[in-house]
Amino acid sequence: MAGMLKITLVKSTIGSIPKHRATVAAMGLKKTGRSVTLPDNPATRGMIDQVRHLVKVEEI
Repeated sequence: MAGMLKITLVKSTIGSIPKHRATVAAMGLKKTGRSVTLPDNPATRGMIDQVRHLVKVEEI
């Protein structure tokens, strides 16, 4: 699990519960279609699992 993950916001957070909006913001995603690169660790995986319906994940 020492790699990196490319996380892309594919669905808007409008209408999402506030906890999910905060999770997306904590990952550094602001607009739909934007991507960030984060380390592949349990904390990141937990955030992804919480908002898996809003993001697309690729291993790099």
